[in-house]
Amino acid sequence: MAIMVARGGLRRGTERSASSRSPGRGATHSSSTGCWSAIAWPCVLVVASLVVPRIAPAHVSAAEFMAAARASIQAADAQRHVAALADDAFEGREGGSRGGRAAGGYIVSHLEKLGLEPAGDNGSWFQQFGGMRNILALARGGDPAAANELVVVGAHYDHVGYGNANNSYGPFGFVHNGADDNASGVAGLIEIAEALQHLPHRPRRPILLAFWDGEEKGLLGSYHFLRVRPAGLADMQIAFSVNIDMIGRLRGERLEVYGTRTATGLRSAVVRSNNRPGAKPLELFFDWAIEDDSDHYPFIAAKIPTIMFHTGLHDHYHRPSDDVHLVNFAGIEPVTRLVLDFITAVADEPGPAPGFRPQCRSENDAAKRGIEAAAASPPPTGQTGQTVPGQRPRWGIGTRSDAGDPTAPVVVRVTTGSPAGAAGLLVGDRITAIDGATVAGQEDMIARLAGAGDRVALDVDRKGRIIRVEMQSPGLPLP
Repeated sequence: MAIMVARGGLRRGTERSASSRSPGRGATHSSSTGCWSAIAWPCVLVVASLVVPRIAPAHVSAAEFMAAARASIQAADAQRHVAALADDAFEGREGGSRGGRAAGGYIVSHLEKLGLEPAGDNGSWFQQFGGMRNILALARGGDPAAANELVVVGAHYDHVGYGNANNSYGPFGFVHNGADDNASGVAGLIEIAEALQHLPHRPRRPILLAFWDGEEKGLLGSYHFLRVRPAGLADMQIAFSVNIDMIGRLRGERLEVYGTRTATGLRSAVVRSNNRPGAKPLELFFDWAIEDDSDHYPFIAAKIPTIMFHTGLHDHYHRPSDDVHLVNFAGIEPVTRLVLDFITAVADEPGPAPGFRPQCRSENDAAKRGIEAAAASPPPTGQTGQTVPGQRPRWGIGTRSDAGDPTAPVVVRVTTGSPAGAAGLLVGDRITAIDGATVAGQEDMIARLAGAGDRVALDVDRKGRIIRVEMQSPGLPLP
């Protein structure tokens, strides 16, 4: 993630000086592996079997293949990738540096073993610009009618090298390995590339896996891609993008999600993926702010619906102490599985691609608080909102519609002592279904609650987790 402003309270961590070790010079050869290294770094031997796209046999269900795809994403594999990319040998992976180029070589060595197409310049994996290189791999879609609707999922692989006053909180001159920023995101994207090979069928739309370079120098790689796409992608329209940046510090099962206001209904789509069958859902924090601090921003500026997943900043951000031993590898696993489910759902959506929602540029967390703020208790009303003398509200719920996510009305009032209160409904919950049937909007919800019997079950989105609450109406008039 690109540095924006200094944040207080950061502490000094483990440091390694450029002068305290001597990176080798000249090309060297390893007789044990047969690999050449551009400089005298330990040669990394990558052993992996060729993975090819699968067609589901008749006796294996699509659900079983999807479960296999999720299960292929493993914390141990992510740990191996992070440890390699955040090794001192790559000297902080600064864009355009020898360490950055070596990191790109590591990524390509994995992509070459998968059933993906090189999508860079002239049929290569690389898109060159300013001495730096994006790495692009394409998974073709399965529907010719959607062949030009591209879904981009990206993670930047560069970091800040040895750090300086413009890109580090210091101390400077020490290797900044960027284990969380963003070796963790790159590890997740490599795992997704492998998981795509286990899918029961190709999603309708093509998926581009993009490893951005130059993010720390001003989002250079993603901006360049949007301005000058390789010839093989030039005719495609970017329907959607996802950015994975710093997913290595999951704390309290809390994942930050940005960009859900860039298209209508994106929050609900992320929540559905988070609550897929068999998963333990994460707690999601939806941030409405849009800042130019990572590679989601160029896509939003280009009016492309975009989501970013992020586990949050920490005291080691842009410091030499952002190192491998601090990464929560067990946390990378569920985050990456969530991203896999989300991007495949978007790519396989049967309807048209979601349109960009321009109102997102003027919305912020203050607007979010306004929509979710608790409402004052009204005088006694009927279910339709009309005042009915001598009658208490049947369920004791007040909701507010959200134009950015209209199929999940926001609970803004729960009357004390009401059926809703007794069932445990909370202000801030979002009602997604009634008796198992999806809510179409606030008016639909009101009508269905008005016509419900004495018992009703609500599925609610509570911080990204779907929880069922069951209400029972006392059915008694006021005395």
